[in-house]
Amino acid sequence: MKVGIVGLPNVGKSTLFKALTKNPVDINNYPFCTIEPNVGVVEITDGRLEKLSAMSRSRKTVPAVIEFVDIAGLVKGAAEGEGLGNKFLAHIRETDAVAQVIRAFPAKDDSVSSEEITHIYETINPARDIEIINTELILADLETVNKRIAKLQKEVRGNNKEAVIKLAAAEEIKKNLEKGKLANEVELDAENKVIAELIHELSLLTRKPFLYIYNISGDHKDATNRAPAKAGRCINLDIKLEEELSEMSPAEIAELGLTPEINKLAAECHKLLGLITFFTTGEKESRAWTIKKNSAAPKAGAAIHTDFQEKFIRADVIRWDELLKIGSWSKAKETGKIKTVGKDYIVQDGDVIEFKI
Repeated sequence: MKVGIVGLPNVGKSTLFKALTKNPVDINNYPFCTIEPNVGVVEITDGRLEKLSAMSRSRKTVPAVIEFVDIAGLVKGAAEGEGLGNKFLAHIRETDAVAQVIRAFPAKDDSVSSEEITHIYETINPARDIEIINTELILADLETVNKRIAKLQKEVRGNNKEAVIKLAAAEEIKKNLEKGKLANEVELDAENKVIAELIHELSLLTRKPFLYIYNISGDHKDATNRAPAKAGRCINLDIKLEEELSEMSPAEIAELGLTPEINKLAAECHKLLGLITFFTTGEKESRAWTIKKNSAAPKAGAAIHTDFQEKFIRADVIRWDELLKIGSWSKAKETGKIKTVGKDYIVQDGDVIEFKI
């Protein structure tokens, strides 16, 4: 799963990326310093996995991950090609979710640094910044929808029954986009195969789930509980502090009496994408696997290997905490605590599974 980090120039996107991945990236104080997107894979800290690995005395522990993409700053007019324009929008289109960084710290904060970080629009106004970014994404989506509507109208005239359904859905999306709504706020029957096909074909930028990250700093924590005008989850993060903590050892962080918050972001994105985690464990390795919520056992098995879906026979399952109480997979099997499930079993977050093919 891939999350795109977006926002206006100089709001802290690349600093956030550096804190997340602990990889050096260009965080110079000027617009568009990120031209090609930086990509990094971030581990999701999960205490359950560590405990399972210790129980099994695994030689290797492999956590679940989320891929973050640091995308260049967007400006007003991007939908018409301003700034990096279409290139920026193309990078967002390739992601599964959008993490929008909103600046909520002043140009100069002496409690943090004497450096002055200029805002591209000179003043600090989170609501305005959200509106600018979302408007550009909406305009890009409107262009996509209008082109599709024109094609669907021709198909309807050719008595294409599916086109009639798609056209009605596309026009509903257009009507809401023109009102300034994100496509993910539009209620559509995604269970309808024809409409689901249209949604996939359109690949709308604002249909993706949104996470709003308010970049707070120093004594300026006034972004707390400031909900965005548009749909989405929101969190507050002191990004500069998190970047500094990412360069310290655990002992140094403990001495300062601080607790890094950065791992919560990866976990929040995990929730945003509607993902859950199941585990496999043994002497060779213990591993966390990421799947969509409500996935049946064969579909979950595909996360490991396509054979586990195509040649699925059954799976042995036990809850992670129950397995820890028993102490080993073999003991759990001997005591009949492991249940055997078939193709219809819906995998639950925290299941420990052994697939049979």
